[in-house]
Parts: sequence; C-alpha cells; structure tokens
Amino acid sequence: MHLISRFALAVALAGSATTYAETMPLHDKPLLTHAPERYWEESLSGGPPKDGIPSIDAPDWWTAERADTFLSPHDRVIGVFRNGEARAYPQRILVWHEIVNDTIGGNGVSITYCPLTGTALGFLRGDNTLGVSGRLVNSNLIMYDRDTDSYWPQVLAAAVRGPHTGQALEEIRVVWTTWERWRERHPRTRVLSDETGFIRNYRRDPYGSYNPLEGYYVPDSGRFFPVMHENGRYPPKQEIFGFRTAREAVAVDRDHLRDQGLLIHQGPEQDYLIIHDPGLDTAWVFSPVPEQTPSHDELRFGPQGPEHPELEGLEPVNGFEAMWFAWYAFYPDTVVLSGVP
Repeated sequence: MHLISRFALAVALAGSATTYAETMPLHDKPLLTHAPERYWEESLSGGPPKDGIPSIDAPDWWTAERADTFLSPHDRVIGVFRNGEARAYPQRILVWHEIVNDTIGGNGVSITYCPLTGTALGFLRGDNTLGVSGRLVNSNLIMYDRDTDSYWPQVLAAAVRGPHTGQALEEIRVVWTTWERWRERHPRTRVLSDETGFIRNYRRDPYGSYNPLEGYYVPDSGRFFPVMHENGRYPPKQEIFGFRTAREAVAVDRDHLRDQGLLIHQGPEQDYLIIHDPGLDTAWVFSPVPEQTPSHDELRFGPQGPEHPELEGLEPVNGFEAMWFAWYAFYPDTVVLSGVP
C-alpha cells in the first residue's frame, strides 16, 4: 500500500483530527525573498527523474576504526551530535544519494547534502521521509516528502509546492568538516558505511574532489544551472557560513571569522554572537549576546560546540556552510560580515 494511503488509513482508524504536520515538525516563519510559488516556477530538471538519485532509508554503520580504511583524514564528512550520539556521513557517499533518512535517539531525522551548492542541512522528519525530487532551483536540491508530496528546496527549508507550501522544516545542526577533525572531537562516532543497498563507486565523486580540491568544487569554476540572483563579491563557489532568521540572512566570511575568533552582529530585532570553532573549523551562533561576552581564549569546545558559563541559556541559531553563489541566489538582501565595507 502506498505510504500516503497507509497514513490516511491510520487517521481513519484513530478517529482523530491528526494532521500531516503532526508527523513532521513544521513552523510558519521561513525567510523567503519571493512568494513560495515563484521558486517552483523557476525550478528545472536536474537530469535524473524523481528518486533517480535514491535516498538511503536503511543506513548501515561502521566504527571509526573501520571508517579509517575508507576515509582519508581530509575527506569531507557531515557530522551530527544529537541525544548523546555522534554520527558521520561521508561526502563521498552522500554525493550519490543526497538524503539519508535516519533515526537518532528515537527521533526521525533527514541528513541532506547538495553537491551543486555545497550545502549540508539536517531536518526533523517525524514519521515522514524525504526523497530527491529530481528538480533544482538556484542549483539547489529540491526535496519532497513522501506523506504529502510537498516540495522543499534544501537551502530554503520551506515548501514551495504542495499542502505545506509556505511552511518550514525544523532544522537540526550538522557540521561540514573533515574526517580527521570530526574523529578527534568524537572518537566513538559511528560512520555511514558503503553498504547502502545500491551499486555505486563511492571512491569516485562525479563532480570532482574535495581532497584535493578539483573539478566543480574549485571556487572560481562555473555553474551548471541558472540562478535567480547573482553577485560577484566572492568567487562563485567560495564557502561562506550563513544563518537566517525570519527577518534577515547573514553571510559570514570564514577567513574573517577565523581571524577574529568571535563576531557580534546587531540584527534588526536582536543581536547575535558568532563563534569560530577551531577544532571543527565551523561556526556556532547564539542569541542574545551575553552582557559579559567571554573572549575566544576563555572558551572550550565540547561535543556540542563552545562551552562557557556566559553561554548557558542562550538560544542556538542554526547555520551552515554554502557556496557564495547559492547563498546569494536565495538571499540577495543578505548582510555580509567580512571586515571589508
């Protein structure tokens, strides 16, 4: 029986007013530059049909020691630490699948990766699962959910077609880093194995290479697909760290953050503290800014990022690395924190 039919049957048997939203956590405050439908109008086929790039729905795992025989220290991984569990998803595997529907600590999550935009994001999925639609907007993966057939550009994390149009997925933090860095922070991590149920050459990346940097991933190389907005401030595929709220998008120059250690951004409604994590070479964002902001030297970095008494009780704000062209294509009004006017 089709998944949506099973869901409808379960609702009927329960005799309740259960809604789709109860199977997948959502909120109503995405940051959108255009009406949701406009993104769908601008979308186009990426080549493979719907589910032509198959999601991994039954992940298999290696120990860190076993993963050492597959991964080189500087290979990219997508790391997740949640409910006391650490997991790593190798980029060389996700480049062939783009979505892993996983369960961590009893919570359904989808770990997603778009090679064309260099973006890795995680979402709470409830009992739902996400799949690869085969369509792109701004070169970015458009996902679909298998309960409602709503369509979600990964970077927007908001539905642009289907019953959930205008609603947004609940995100979880994932870390785009190297195997060496993730293993040092999380020595007991589990690692997605190449036993995926599909026949793919997981030692070859069809787009190029991150280790060493080659092909499509070279910062000043060209795109394959058109985008809605363009800006030449940085090379198209230079990585920035971005975060967004319902009011604004902020792009952080990674070299500037590395130099400063921490930055404060004064937003339209509240201020944000942005901290560089030298161990994982990523950023963490908190709000509001504490009255006594610790220096970077006073911080220690544990499994869930920076630690200091002044950070306790602050609200974490999700962020992720992205290629500059993709961030700007979705958020042309972005604030840029670079130290250069």
